[in-house]
Amino acid sequence: MSRVLFRGLILFLALAGLLIAWLRHADTGMPFLPGKQAQVWILEARIDFVADGPVMLSLNIPEQPPGFRIISEQTASPGYGFSIVEEDGRRRGEWTISEASGPQTLYYNVHMVADRDAVGGEEVPLIRRAPAVLWKEPELTAARQLLAAARARASTPESLAREIIRELTSTDPSQNAALLLASHQRTDLIERLLHDTGIPARISMGLLLKDARRNQSLTPIIEIFTGKRWVAFDPATGRQGMPDNMLLWNRGDQFLTDLVGGYDTQVSFSMIRRAMPMVNLSSAAHEGGRFRLLSIHTLPIEQQSVFKLLLLVPIAALVTVFMRVLVGLHTSGTFMPILIALAFLQTTLLPGLTTFIAIVAIGLLLRSYLSRLNLLLVARIATIIVIVVFLMGALSLIGYQLGFNTGMTVAFFPIIIIAWTIERMSILWEEEGPREVLIQGGGSLAVAVLAFVLIDNSLVGHLSFNFPELNLVVIAIIMAIGKYTGYRLLELRRFRAMEERSP
Repeated sequence: MSRVLFRGLILFLALAGLLIAWLRHADTGMPFLPGKQAQVWILEARIDFVADGPVMLSLNIPEQPPGFRIISEQTASPGYGFSIVEEDGRRRGEWTISEASGPQTLYYNVHMVADRDAVGGEEVPLIRRAPAVLWKEPELTAARQLLAAARARASTPESLAREIIRELTSTDPSQNAALLLASHQRTDLIERLLHDTGIPARISMGLLLKDARRNQSLTPIIEIFTGKRWVAFDPATGRQGMPDNMLLWNRGDQFLTDLVGGYDTQVSFSMIRRAMPMVNLSSAAHEGGRFRLLSIHTLPIEQQSVFKLLLLVPIAALVTVFMRVLVGLHTSGTFMPILIALAFLQTTLLPGLTTFIAIVAIGLLLRSYLSRLNLLLVARIATIIVIVVFLMGALSLIGYQLGFNTGMTVAFFPIIIIAWTIERMSILWEEEGPREVLIQGGGSLAVAVLAFVLIDNSLVGHLSFNFPELNLVVIAIIMAIGKYTGYRLLELRRFRAMEERSP
């Protein structure tokens, strides 16, 4: 029963870590692979107007546009107060100032990333049925005849909308279409004709996205409600569906801007597309996501740097456990290789190895002299610590004079651990001889190098920092290895002779 519970615990830890990591990925968009980038659209709305006294200006701004996900938004409006308000189910940016006069310019900036899974925030019609349309003669007769011809070629609301648009955009329009277009704007006319058929319709405004464009304006879009969802049509071509490069900015017949205390409002749009790491985008999503309390990204940068290093310790511990339990390498101290591997992250591998070997070798020579003085253990260890500090300082000065950029990085070596290592190796030398010192010292360096190679990998660093719950999987693996009681890999050589003698 205890074995079953143990295996169940290991399985639970591993599955919990993987499940939480997947949920974090789905909620924030954090990629599992480092270096992945996304194309981000940076859109800027410029509002120009002439102020005359207290000003209150509101701008209709997008909310959950289909096919896009808002990453961040900000405004540049010196002297103005700004807030985002909900008004009749719409989202609007509102600028206010107590007194202004003359030409004014305000900016609204939003960062968006294309997301095919993003759906519009509105999936129900603003109106349950189309309003009644009043026509004057001879427009009434022309509208009825045009709709009769369109109905004859249509079978669904979508096909009827396409046929109406085709009638009004033809290069050779019929007499009925020409009559109606003479007194109505085409987009408004399409909406009125659709209402006349009983189909709820509205005119929305979209922004056509093209890289590095300035002074762009919104494009009208016809949307009809089919009973389940809104379907968009291009009033110029009759094409159904929202183009991939079209951002739905303004829904319905609400004015784009509303100005009190001024006149002559003009709105223009500029846009640029940039590649941005997915990690940055998901960091912004952490701020308001469900994983906010479990996100290291919400900590100050200084603390994030500390955790980025600490979260590599479980990986180095896994390497140490694997090499000691399964391979059978002997190390000087149980987890000293972990500290050496972390130090190598700061010093880089070759300078770190050189510094470590030099300090331990010189320390052993000085320790052999101290043993002749018959000092107490505490005094001997303290003396070694001071010597190690002097050795680090000397190596730093020598490296600086020779032009090597080792400098203060040697200070990242754990001084106390190195002092104890020198003490233990010295005792081991006296009791077991130099061969055992080389075996344990070499084993420690071998494990430290393997751990360094692993934790220095960009993928490992990315996963450990952005998905810390994966350490539950590491714990499960370490616990599973901890139950191993068989032969170690290096012990198999002892039985090679028996294998050679067997017939």
